[in-house]
Amino acid sequence: MTRFFGTPAGVKTGQFFIDRRELHEAFVHRPTQAGISGTKLEGSDSIVISGGYVGDEDNGDYIIYSGHGGKDPNSTRQIADQSRDAPGNAGLITSHAEALPVRVVRGKHKGSPFAPPAGYVYSGLYLVTQWWMEMRPDGFQIIRFRLERIDEQVPLEPQALNLPDPEFATTIVSRRIRDSQLSRVVKKLYDYECQVCENAIPTANNAFYAEGAHVRPLGRPHLGHDALSNILCLCPNHHTQFDLGGLVLTDQMEAVETRTMTPIASLSFRKNHVVAASNAGYHRALWLVLQLRLWGVAAGFVVALLGAVLVFSSPEGAADHVA
Repeated sequence: MTRFFGTPAGVKTGQFFIDRRELHEAFVHRPTQAGISGTKLEGSDSIVISGGYVGDEDNGDYIIYSGHGGKDPNSTRQIADQSRDAPGNAGLITSHAEALPVRVVRGKHKGSPFAPPAGYVYSGLYLVTQWWMEMRPDGFQIIRFRLERIDEQVPLEPQALNLPDPEFATTIVSRRIRDSQLSRVVKKLYDYECQVCENAIPTANNAFYAEGAHVRPLGRPHLGHDALSNILCLCPNHHTQFDLGGLVLTDQMEAVETRTMTPIASLSFRKNHVVAASNAGYHRALWLVLQLRLWGVAAGFVVALLGAVLVFSSPEGAADHVA
């Protein structure tokens, strides 16, 4: 069946479910074992939080959630890197790129005041606002996701199991844009022209549109500041490319394409506005770590392929192959 995004009919925020089977039958979380429901093609429609990874955070309105994969099936030990191509991880990345709502279910665990004492509680809809690769103390790479609760829903309370029967507030989900007072100052400073392409987008009321982009992301775990030295004026295309890691900045404030490190443009700056190189470096590190890992896999494949070609092309190797 087609994957459904949103709250199923008849289900309310704060509703209690005895077990995974009830979640499955109510179309809240269809997998009976996996913590993430979704695929790269469709996106992820739901997750279950149960405190499975060290470093996960449950702050009610926002969550730091680890991806899946790389664990020893017979224990809780991490024995390999997580992959962004694993179905659930790839699904959450797609949900981030397409601003798809994710149903969040909380299971019993001691680390969260919002978790039920038993069973499962449906906690409403969240958006994936960030994702990044992070190295564990044991050296393995895992994927972290930040999910933020969509506004206009019933407020969460600790011990959500005791909530009254609330009406679910319907909301239209769109791309979430932080528009602080300082970002508005930056946009006006540049007359709404993108600092990368220098284009301003006209609107029907004779105004122009641009977006304020925070270079070092706000909120945990990045703890970027809402400061002029951390904000760019970008068009929606370059803002999206920047947020999704397709574009990074050098310390010399050149915009480069991440996969090839090809320069796109030298950023234009006006008056006394500057972006701190430390903020550009932080954002760059988030995505280059992932890119270097992908390059390493590709390089290993090429080396292995060349080795096979050399063995086959040598007289001894050819003879062995024929034999």
